[in-house]
Amino acid sequence: MSDCVRYPAPGCVVEYLEGNAVQIALITEEAGGRLRLLLPNRRETRLNASRLLPWLGPLHGADLGRDEAVRLLEQHKKCREDLASDVPVMDVWEMAQGEVSVAPATWFAELFTSDPSADQVSAYGRALLACKSHFRFQPPDFQVFPADMVEKRLVEEKNRLEREALIAGGAAFLRMLWDVACRKRELPPPPVEGASSGEWPSADVAESLEEVLRSRMVDPEGQEFDALWRTLGKGLPDVPHLPLQLLVAWGKVPAHYNFWLDRAGYASGDSWWADCGDEVAALTAAGSNPVNAYARQWPDAALETCDQPCISIDSATTRDVDDAFHIAAEGEGWAITLMLACPALFWNFGGPLDKLVLHRGTSIYLPEGDCHMLPEVLGTDAYSLLAGQARPGLRVLVHVAADGTLGGCEISVVQTSLAANLTYVDSQAVLDALAAGEALPQNAAAPFAEQLRMGLAMARQRQTARIADGAVIMDRPDPVIHLEGEGAEVRVEVGQDYQASDAQMLVAEMMILASAAVAQWAAEHGVAMLHRVQDVALPKEYAGIWTTPQDMTRIMRALTPSALEVQARPHAALGLARYTPVTSPLRRYPDLVNEEQLVHYFRTGQPRWTEAELVDLLNVLSPALDAAGQVQRFRPRYWKLLFFRQKGDKVWWNGVITEENDAFVTVSLPDQGMFVRGRRRLFDERAHPGLAVDVRIGKVQPLYNEIMILEAVPAD
Repeated sequence: MSDCVRYPAPGCVVEYLEGNAVQIALITEEAGGRLRLLLPNRRETRLNASRLLPWLGPLHGADLGRDEAVRLLEQHKKCREDLASDVPVMDVWEMAQGEVSVAPATWFAELFTSDPSADQVSAYGRALLACKSHFRFQPPDFQVFPADMVEKRLVEEKNRLEREALIAGGAAFLRMLWDVACRKRELPPPPVEGASSGEWPSADVAESLEEVLRSRMVDPEGQEFDALWRTLGKGLPDVPHLPLQLLVAWGKVPAHYNFWLDRAGYASGDSWWADCGDEVAALTAAGSNPVNAYARQWPDAALETCDQPCISIDSATTRDVDDAFHIAAEGEGWAITLMLACPALFWNFGGPLDKLVLHRGTSIYLPEGDCHMLPEVLGTDAYSLLAGQARPGLRVLVHVAADGTLGGCEISVVQTSLAANLTYVDSQAVLDALAAGEALPQNAAAPFAEQLRMGLAMARQRQTARIADGAVIMDRPDPVIHLEGEGAEVRVEVGQDYQASDAQMLVAEMMILASAAVAQWAAEHGVAMLHRVQDVALPKEYAGIWTTPQDMTRIMRALTPSALEVQARPHAALGLARYTPVTSPLRRYPDLVNEEQLVHYFRTGQPRWTEAELVDLLNVLSPALDAAGQVQRFRPRYWKLLFFRQKGDKVWWNGVITEENDAFVTVSLPDQGMFVRGRRRLFDERAHPGLAVDVRIGKVQPLYNEIMILEAVPAD
């Protein structure tokens, strides 16, 4: 017969919870639900009967001596602990599945023992209390969790234990890494396998810690590890980019790591498309022999071949050539053939590769190397307009009047083979010789001197016409950033590159012409496109070419940033009623989309996407372009700031004041393409926009984007 009892009374063995631990005791006195208890350590305590665990007994004599009572308690305690360790908890849980959802400890004990003793019931109660992943104690019963709940709770428990281990082993390690970052100490060598870890966390903790740091580096405002990071970060300074600095100190990322690419989700290198190898191979074959590929894909049509000797003009390092031109006199005006690379002809929109390219959105060009939007085998080879190589092309034939105004436009898809890939340097040398009436230089551009001459004449007229329509042109050369060395030893130089002003203006006007002509054609044919807009009213006097920093700053304040929209609206700075980017399909996804609208129209009589569908596409594309734009803005600025820090605070720099108020003065450093601020008190009382000054710079923190003027004097 079981020795369990129903009601507590003097001499009864009972148990209760203190914290999460089961305590055993003997009742020595009971009065109105208040109990006096004797504990195994001979101490006494008082307890309300409602706090007792729902298994009572056995009942011993109320007149037990203290020594005997303690001996019995110790005996029962050991017995119950031993029995609890042998309880097959998982078997208990499995047997309960489908039988009960809630039951007392006695029910579970009876699954394995008929008429269980108080010690046996207690053992099962203790075992179930300890198995919180499978049971929940809801006095007087235990809730049996179903399998899906168990799985969830096991995951939660695993996460809890990992979190505790991470906090215990990670916080001190992070503080040590910060000391390393501050150069207060060296990073200790990691432990050899099997040896004591010393200051290093365990391998599992280190892996989790790195995951947390990388996550916070990429998304400082993210919620995934927010609470954990606040706990780990106690005792660490609240400084920008702390996770990045700790990762650098740890050696997990190199010095000067480009975390902006990570924030953009933009993979560097040329392996990001590896899972789309078959698709890339097919596109490569099609781009290298477009006529045959076109015939196989659309047997009822033929791809026209364009034999005009088009030329491209780019930097000497350019590999992704996506635009070229040919110009011929047409009465007093010109007929310009603008040839654009045409990857859209065979592109699988919506396919696996397209989704990856859409996520990238654009190529990114950085001092440390280029990140191409397309796989390099496509963007710099199979679809790049390389001289003498057959390539698919989008031909835009534009008629321009003698006064530079835009005439009619004809568009078609063709196979092309460029006559030459020229450089800005060679083209400028030819243009300089023509202007001076001198003999042409012996370079690759010389055979195309007449093309260059007519192109420049047309470009100047187009520029004049655009200015008459309100165009604002900022004539400011972009400095070039050069890096030497690697890692922490990298050295930065910033300086002006060779300025091929005429050649660059020629190409710029050709591309603006192409985008304006396509926009006009699309409007006439009712084809929805993505447009670059800047719909802001500018004073007429703002139109023109501006060269001084103070003028450019003043006018830039009146301009709003351009935006990509489906609705065609004016572009103020370009002086155009509508502008459709289409000239860089190898480098910009909007251009690829616009090109596909045209290609699909010529094949089917309808564009691929409606306006509503383009809006949906733009909602996906815009965040990618914004993220890539941040990389393109902030990363070169980081290198420039590092350049100033490396030069030190004793160097004087030539600048021009662009803005001033009672608190600060802003100075443009034209040779470095930088704006810096200093407190008003550092400047002469005559300081005003346009005043040339020499400044000394310090307090430079590239990672924090901080730079200040320390001293300023009027330039001699």
